[in-house]
Amino acid sequence: MRTITSVAVFCGSNQGGASGYAEAAKWLGHVLGSERITLVYGGTVNGLMGILADAALAAGGDVHGVVTVSLHQRGHTHPRLSRKDITPNLRLRKERMADLADAFIALPGGIGTLEELMDTWGRNQLAEIDKPMGLLNTLGFFDGFLRFLDHMVGERFLPDAHRQALSVDADARGLVDALRRYQRTDVPKWL
Repeated sequence: MRTITSVAVFCGSNQGGASGYAEAAKWLGHVLGSERITLVYGGTVNGLMGILADAALAAGGDVHGVVTVSLHQRGHTHPRLSRKDITPNLRLRKERMADLADAFIALPGGIGTLEELMDTWGRNQLAEIDKPMGLLNTLGFFDGFLRFLDHMVGERFLPDAHRQALSVDADARGLVDALRRYQRTDVPKWL
């Protein structure tokens, strides 16, 4: 079992079209806060990001926001963060979040969420980092993405062991437990 003291969460700066997305973000924030796992996230009050941070704080958790200077200057920084870093750009924001985190979770979101997920997963695959990754598959949001990953495996562009290294659960507590059980794969990237 891995010890996880901090989790970087990638998620939407919008709330999405169904109330279930906000409910799942709130529950994840509660789980992290109540288990004293520091939430590391993009630092804003917008969308699922703000809901997640508010819930973690309400549960007595520690919330570390990493926000870009442009978002900070536009007034998007969450006012009640336990700690914050302000970075010059998104690339450095992502690197700082990765440095602070023991594990990663992606919630539903848009282009930024997917880019952060894929970049971090790629670094894991190349053994630049060794940190578990998971998808909180709220309302089946990632089902199509998971089918595409399976297609990549079937077409021999992705080893199945690397596909299986990505934990997936619709429940926050189950996903955090799966991240604790993560074991690095030693299967080479190349088929």
